[in-house]
Amino acid sequence: MIESRILLVDDEEDVRHSSAQALELAGFRVDAFSAAEHALEFISYSFAGVVISDIRMPGMDGMTLLQRIREIDAEVPVILITGHGDVQLAVRAMREGAYDFVEKPFAAQMLAGTIRRALDWRALVLENRRLKAVAGKRDDIEQRLPGRSQVMVDLRYRIRALGAADADTLIIGDTGVGKEVLARTLHDLSARANSPFIAINCAALPENLIESELFGHEPGAFPGAIRPRYGKFEHGRGGTILLDEIGSMPFDLQAKFLRVLQERVITRLGSNEQVPLDVRFIATSKVDLEKEVAAGRFRADLLYRLNVATLRVPSLAQRRTDIPLLFLQLIRESAARYGRDEVEVSQSMLADIAERDWPGNVRELRNAAERLVLGLDAAPDDTARLENGNRLADRVAAYEKGLIASAIAAHGGALKPVYESLGISRKTLYEKMQKFGLDKKLVAADFSADGEP
Repeated sequence: MIESRILLVDDEEDVRHSSAQALELAGFRVDAFSAAEHALEFISYSFAGVVISDIRMPGMDGMTLLQRIREIDAEVPVILITGHGDVQLAVRAMREGAYDFVEKPFAAQMLAGTIRRALDWRALVLENRRLKAVAGKRDDIEQRLPGRSQVMVDLRYRIRALGAADADTLIIGDTGVGKEVLARTLHDLSARANSPFIAINCAALPENLIESELFGHEPGAFPGAIRPRYGKFEHGRGGTILLDEIGSMPFDLQAKFLRVLQERVITRLGSNEQVPLDVRFIATSKVDLEKEVAAGRFRADLLYRLNVATLRVPSLAQRRTDIPLLFLQLIRESAARYGRDEVEVSQSMLADIAERDWPGNVRELRNAAERLVLGLDAAPDDTARLENGNRLADRVAAYEKGLIASAIAAHGGALKPVYESLGISRKTLYEKMQKFGLDKKLVAADFSADGEP
């Protein structure tokens, strides 16, 4: 059984220390953080615990943390600590999915009681998910990566096989297909699930600080380095490190990273001491790294060393039959996230959505679902397109109706030469005339009135 844990976030050191101490005396396992970003690294779909956060903090505040947690798993209980003047803000947070809020100053026993109720609720959520999986219903993986197409069935099979393994993995896919979701799923299936998941965007790291960010530094390593600092690699020890868009990593840094992959040690800037590194690396790329190797922008030895296992995430264009199912799920998730009622989506709209091109893939589809749930003016484009008859099915039907009407008119209302010339049966012609509201006498009369031969 996974041990329950409490993630406590407060930027005030005295408050954080005293609160953590009181909760530990009450029998809880507490991990205290001064910044919300660090606590977020421990959140996963299988997280068996509670998050307690001050609502007002520099950087990422409690409200933003709540939103980020709900994007990972909307059923992780978050308790917000608020000052007297922030009660209205806390009430708004409750509407947006917070489990509860506690007003300062608070009694440790009262907070402990709220935590126990939240832990019981979270345990029921996780047990319910487990029982659904045992009963043959959709498991966690299918919930996160839905789809009935064969490419998605095969992908989920490979994820289950790779999840328990500790192999470094390369995930390849277009922008917006859900590469980070897949990486988090691999992390949650592994023995490292209760350890940090560190996501590093290689394209967003500042070049002048990239080595310090990844490897850490000692005091005096460079101007402004006053105190020692863990790098992201070291901070993720015991867990999983996601290198998002690894193709954007500077070429000179690739050689240093290759050594980390091979030897599983790092050396902080300004130090000669090697630090052992127990992590699993998962890298993602939207570009073909073999082409990058051929172009001289990516090291071949790094690609071969990193590519122990490869997962290719299909685009929506490659699994178009999954789009309606996925859109409905995104509607439900968006409604739950924003506290709105679910929007009814007609079959005609689903058909239209399935026919559209989605170059932004799941990310773009999610944005469309959220716009629809929020009632923004950007969402009704689909409805407008339906009303204007721009769907392929509507265009085909209009062409078919016109073709039949022309044939009826050309033969003066006689139907036998019509179905023979169109290559359809008599029954099919009658059914289509009924479907399109075509009367042979009226069609022939219109033809005569037009004076066409």
